Amino acid sequence: MRRGLFAIAIALAAAVTPATAAPHQARSAPTVQSERLWLGSAWYPEQWPEEAWEQDLILMKRHGANVVRIGEFAWARMEPEEGRIDLDWLARAVALARKHGLKVVLCTPTNTPPAWLTTRYPDTLRIDGAGVQLGHGGRRQFSIASPRYREFSRKIVAAMAERFGRDPDVIGWQIDNEYTDESYDPAARAAWGAWLKARFGTLDALNAAWTTQYWSQTYSDWTQVPFNDRPGNPGWMLELKRFITATWVDFQKNQLDAIRARARNGQFVTTNLGGLGWANRFDRYAINRDLDMASWDNYVGTGHLEPYRNGATHDLARGWKRRNFWVMEAQPGFVNWAGVSNILDRGETRAMAWHMVGHGADAVLWWQWRPALNGQEQYHGSLLGPDGAPLPFYAEAAELGRDFAKASPDVAGTQPVSQVAILQDYDSRWAIDFQLHHRDYDQIKLLLDYYRPLKDRLGAVDIVEAAGPLDGYRIAFAPSLNLITEAMATRLSAWVRGGGHLVLGPRSGMKDAYNRLTVQRQPGPLAELLGGRVEQFYALDEQVPVTDAAGGATARIWAEQLSVKAPDTQVLMRYGAANGWLDGEPAAITRAVGEGRITYLGTMLDEVAMRRFVEGQMQAAGVAMLDRLPEGVERMTRTGKDREITILVNHGKTPRTIALPTPLRDVLKGGTVSEVALGAYGVAVLGTRRR
Repeated sequence: MRRGLFAIAIALAAAVTPATAAPHQARSAPTVQSERLWLGSAWYPEQWPEEAWEQDLILMKRHGANVVRIGEFAWARMEPEEGRIDLDWLARAVALARKHGLKVVLCTPTNTPPAWLTTRYPDTLRIDGAGVQLGHGGRRQFSIASPRYREFSRKIVAAMAERFGRDPDVIGWQIDNEYTDESYDPAARAAWGAWLKARFGTLDALNAAWTTQYWSQTYSDWTQVPFNDRPGNPGWMLELKRFITATWVDFQKNQLDAIRARARNGQFVTTNLGGLGWANRFDRYAINRDLDMASWDNYVGTGHLEPYRNGATHDLARGWKRRNFWVMEAQPGFVNWAGVSNILDRGETRAMAWHMVGHGADAVLWWQWRPALNGQEQYHGSLLGPDGAPLPFYAEAAELGRDFAKASPDVAGTQPVSQVAILQDYDSRWAIDFQLHHRDYDQIKLLLDYYRPLKDRLGAVDIVEAAGPLDGYRIAFAPSLNLITEAMATRLSAWVRGGGHLVLGPRSGMKDAYNRLTVQRQPGPLAELLGGRVEQFYALDEQVPVTDAAGGATARIWAEQLSVKAPDTQVLMRYGAANGWLDGEPAAITRAVGEGRITYLGTMLDEVAMRRFVEGQMQAAGVAMLDRLPEGVERMTRTGKDREITILVNHGKTPRTIALPTPLRDVLKGGTVSEVALGAYGVAVLGTRRR
């Protein structure tokens, strides 16, 4: 590598303060990513005889594809033995794609190292948290901290970029595949030690930050600090998550630098994040900062699409860079890894694809085009069978291809725009997950409690990084902002005083940047702005009644006893008869400050009460709300310079008819319509152009 591992760790630790750093944007996103709607598949030509390639590409083009993704698992074909790199076959595949009018996304193959590498250099293999070294035959068996593995990775990626970095038909790059597992090998341990020294400077500072006097955890030598994946001191656990994040960022940068040094400016660089979107093994805002765009892999698994959860996941992905994204992998009907790998209903996958687009996806790529004859994913859904002929799903993919061709001129260049944000923070998520205090405390479910009533009344909802700017938002909901630093509190306070409405959920402001309990009561450094605080929190073993101006409600799982400290702070809700401690005490309080308002809801409410609360907060903030649609029908809006696109999707089997407030142009069927009939899994794309 060009840099030693210690230098990497020191530079990263000195430059990053994850709990307080405001996000920055990478270079301007290449326009190619959003100039049209993109449709394609992951294709593995290395798995098939070369004489079969052309028929594959003919069938891709026939169903409406305009892009193909190649290369992510092909290292053994690209470098069959150490130092002998063969990219001629890949060049022929790219040239054949060009012949059939398909652009190419090239993937770096570092997720699956060749056997010669891991056999000859076992120090490149990952060691899991139990101390077991992985072997060959799967994927992700490498150590992300290994200097040797990074050197081999850089060489193969540099060779690819040298060959294809100026190829006009290669529009972008995907680095690796679905980052997942960290390693606990000696190289990673050395980097961890360097990280700690750079972050804290002295052991005294580290001991103070982690309160190591507890249980005699005090460290007198850097080598004493644990390095494993078992539960421990919450400050240590949080710092380890930040280190793992930084290690992934630097693993990625090793390849990113190799590509950008050789690629033309118009090629984008991304990575496809897996884990069904909400995974939090590392900070996904940090992963995306250096990239040109975000992309992720959207799967359902068992059952059927959950529109609110899946939609919120798309909005989360859009928030990683606050711009549209690509779905690099979407299931063509079914997967192979779920408990029950059922196929989605006929028409449901098309509806799911338009659901992606409605939430900000500019591309949908199926995984995969054609199943390998052997290997761990033989049973995964695809568009072709092993014989190279179309499977039944191919016809639905072709219908979507026709959709995209019709809609692309209208949809391209638009994006979801919202006046409402939900604030999300990986440090806070980690801190709560480390110590749930209630087995049913699920932060994603809590976020969805806020999200559902917002989505029902808005065309778009943003989910953004809590440390980022809030300019342009009227109101921001922070369901789980457990870590609030002084710097974050200063920014949020200024935004509220300037006219923003901030709504905090339970457990807010309990911790500081080192995962220590704050010496202030919740919400910590925002308590003075709120004019109130949390006196005590309670995990609930039964439901508790709550009353507000509109009637009764029910609290569940968690309840915080609030108090009012300022004369102008108002009580919005109170608990009813409960455990004696909560009886009659405030459950929600609010205060107008400057031109804005801050509100604290200290519990989890039932669905009806939550809808009432959220809509009341939006109304107070002056947010214009749309009429509710029939159950199962979702409305999504995308806005451009001269147009607004409305996408309606019926996520159910019951036909629905939607009356439109004004006539709109039917993009898919043509003409102007005043109402839309949506059959089972029906889709409508409606457009209006503004002067």
